[in-house]
Amino acid sequence: MNATAIVPVKRFGAAKRRLADAIDRRDRPRLLAAMLEDALNAIGRATCVERVILVTGEKRAERVAMQAAQRLRTPIEVLREPADHGHSEAATLGVVRAIALGARCAVLLPADCPLLDAGELDAALGRAVDGRVGVIPDRHGTGTNGLVLAPPDAIGPAFGEGSCARHLELAASRGLRGEADELPSLALDLDTPDDLAALRAAVAAEPDRAPRTAAVLAEL
Repeated sequence: MNATAIVPVKRFGAAKRRLADAIDRRDRPRLLAAMLEDALNAIGRATCVERVILVTGEKRAERVAMQAAQRLRTPIEVLREPADHGHSEAATLGVVRAIALGARCAVLLPADCPLLDAGELDAALGRAVDGRVGVIPDRHGTGTNGLVLAPPDAIGPAFGEGSCARHLELAASRGLRGEADELPSLALDLDTPDDLAALRAAVAAEPDRAPRTAAVLAEL
């Protein structure tokens, strides 16, 4: 099933504060922009993604998206969210916009998963059917790194600690088919120094998986 991809992006200055001891605050925006660029490139290569909606109040993220739009065939729209209320709230704004554009399916994706593989994303969207909620867990199995929703408002996004089980419970409470979708390339997001070490190791071994992220990490 074709889907609209929704990518919420927090303001760079307020993001990734748990990495303060690992990456200088002046360098974090460079890394965040690089990860977003790699993620958008992967999303744009997925054949089942019909459009991308970036929800952000961050001007640098908007510039990354507009530059990506010039390279990619997939249309990219920026939905400005200056209040920066939070990930779930930004995702909900994206869902509302996707429905207004006639989307039958939405996939909510993070900006800090630069290892995302387009083929894996297409496979996940290939499992989408009306009334199904696909929950993509993080590498710990407790958080949510992605949601495949058909229809886009099947459940309200409720990210945060323990959200994998919470999203499955929300689907069940609505009589929907909720299933965990394992996407190895989407399992690693960047929140902690341990995540940073894992990301460094991954891009050092295979820099072509996330070339912009690999280049910035090599410079830091």
